[in-house]
Amino acid sequence: MSDLAEADLYSRLSHDGLWLKSGPLSLHIRSDEPVVSEAIAALYPDHALADADFADFHVRVGRAEGLRRWIRPQVLFHLDGRTPFKPLPRAQSFAMLEWGINWCIATYCHQYLVIHAGVIERNGFAAILPAPPGSGKSTLTAALIQRGWRLCSDELTLLDPATAQVIALARPVNLKNKSIDVIRAFEPGTVFGPECPDTHKGRVAHLRPPRESVLRVGEGATPRWVIFPQWAAGVPLTTKAIPRAEAFIELAENAFNYSMLGETGFETLAKTIDACDCMSLRYSDLDEAVAAFERLAEDARQ
Repeated sequence: MSDLAEADLYSRLSHDGLWLKSGPLSLHIRSDEPVVSEAIAALYPDHALADADFADFHVRVGRAEGLRRWIRPQVLFHLDGRTPFKPLPRAQSFAMLEWGINWCIATYCHQYLVIHAGVIERNGFAAILPAPPGSGKSTLTAALIQRGWRLCSDELTLLDPATAQVIALARPVNLKNKSIDVIRAFEPGTVFGPECPDTHKGRVAHLRPPRESVLRVGEGATPRWVIFPQWAAGVPLTTKAIPRAEAFIELAENAFNYSMLGETGFETLAKTIDACDCMSLRYSDLDEAVAAFERLAEDARQ
């Protein structure tokens, strides 16, 4: 991606489209919104271009028709010519693209068990981080990948039923509101795309994935931990073991296609849970949380 000049990138996006690799997936992206081109240039420079003959998803973000094209302009997300979502303000074009691609993966990638969870890797072992919005999951993921953990995904954990391995995506990390400022202070060298205010999630910005994570996106990872993080102001760091049966139920409830996969989903999740230590982690300080993950990684090597 970084080999494309800014003008070439915008030309591709606004005409025949940009063909981009994201882990095992090929994306064909079209948009004539300058903010989309700007954000892709900032956040995807290390991603490989895909061959322009096949894409898992053909997506486009473009202006809504009618008066909304000119008065308080809005944009729509298109998938193969369909518009599955209501329009959003034009300023949210790139955020809509990212959310739309996540929706495509969660809705259609049934070759994998897809879990709403972050996932990171160290020394070949993966930590799966399922948690509801507001738990600090993405903030913790963003901090850990600045301290040597490999980003697989901050939103969607893909488990291969054939191998029970984590399949990496290494796409930008979606941060909201105060988390943006927290990570900027935690690691001033991090690169963000354009901020998007006033979304239904509040203020949103995406963090560029580390170059090494993108270059190693073809490497699988063995699930080793299932950790349910929860940020709370002023609390000391605490961890608590969770019974595997309880963790199984929680992960199943966080999976988009567990029921659809039937026996395959059950067996994949059972193999994952059997291989993992399961725990909750409550924290207020990112440095303390990172240190706790480092201890887990070191123990796993012994």
